[in-house]
Amino acid sequence: MATAAAIVPAAGRGLRMGEGPAKQYRLLGGRPVLWHTLARLQASPRIGRIIAAIHGDDQERFGSISSDPFLDKLQAPVLGGSTRSESVRAGLEALAGEEIVLVHDAVRPWVSTDLIERVAAVAEEHGAAVPALPVTETIKVVDGGRVLESPDRSRLFRAQTPQGFRRSLLDAAFRSPAPGPQPTDEASMLERAGIPVHVVPGEEANVKITHPEDLRVAAEVRTGIGYDVHPFAAGRPLVLGGVAIRSDRGLLGHSDADVLTHAVIDALLGAAGLGDIGRLFPDDDPEYEGISSLVLLARVRDRLRAVAAEVVNVDAVVMAQAPKLAPHAGAMAEALAGALGIDPGRISVKATTTERLGFVGRQEGMAAQAVASVRL
Repeated sequence: MATAAAIVPAAGRGLRMGEGPAKQYRLLGGRPVLWHTLARLQASPRIGRIIAAIHGDDQERFGSISSDPFLDKLQAPVLGGSTRSESVRAGLEALAGEEIVLVHDAVRPWVSTDLIERVAAVAEEHGAAVPALPVTETIKVVDGGRVLESPDRSRLFRAQTPQGFRRSLLDAAFRSPAPGPQPTDEASMLERAGIPVHVVPGEEANVKITHPEDLRVAAEVRTGIGYDVHPFAAGRPLVLGGVAIRSDRGLLGHSDADVLTHAVIDALLGAAGLGDIGRLFPDDDPEYEGISSLVLLARVRDRLRAVAAEVVNVDAVVMAQAPKLAPHAGAMAEALAGALGIDPGRISVKATTTERLGFVGRQEGMAAQAVASVRL
């Protein structure tokens, strides 16, 4: 399986969106549309590098997106041109090494990793691939307000992106452009050059944002619950919410046994429908032996971002008879928020005893419970 590079032409002005920034920088769920698009490409195991071709006036806006450490496949941008073809060509010239190249619209933020993989696989096998959906409505050819014909829609399809190509074929199409109107996508260039382009089934959800109403997407908020327990053990450090707390004993576990962070992780995973901590970080895997639970929380953050899930808030409580934890609650909230990349005001950490009842009251261990909400 060849690693693919992704080019995102993002220099357009989006005049149909009206006043305001270009549509790729309009906010969707609190983040620019372009961030969502890049995050979907970032999440694809097939893609090794991403390069965006941007407008010279947008360097500051793009910088606020590219500074996100989650987007570590994103390369330095190139300046795009006045046409899509010029922008794609600029991106192509900045790439070297990848055999497969995908070109994806900056304003298609809901592309799935499955579609990315299918396009890349067909491009690797056949040379060129375009995702497309069949036309379901009757099409009219109109001139001067008068219908000229109604073509047979059984052979008509709506092209989407990403479009995938062997690098050599895309290079050849750019070197020898065919005469005629400016092509609206890269597949058209190859078609004019006589290079076969194979169709991959597209996705209805892979919408291209064109008009303001396309941004009016209802956000769904989901809530998850997490609960964790660890027994005390002598000779172990006590770490809660990523904060080391002075104690004559700590908690027993495969990792650092941070019971608070584990409960938060399970609450977030549950809210986003991404499984649970045991499935993601099994306690029989040597990789996670002694690992800081804040590292695991940061990995969960990346999984949330990959599915465009934003943390709304986390409310957590640690149950312990001793030591006193209330003085450390603020530091715990700061550490958890830092790992999640959110404002500490979205994290609430409380501590309580169990009035000497149960295993917590007998000081045999600690428990933690968390409730988390995410916006999808």
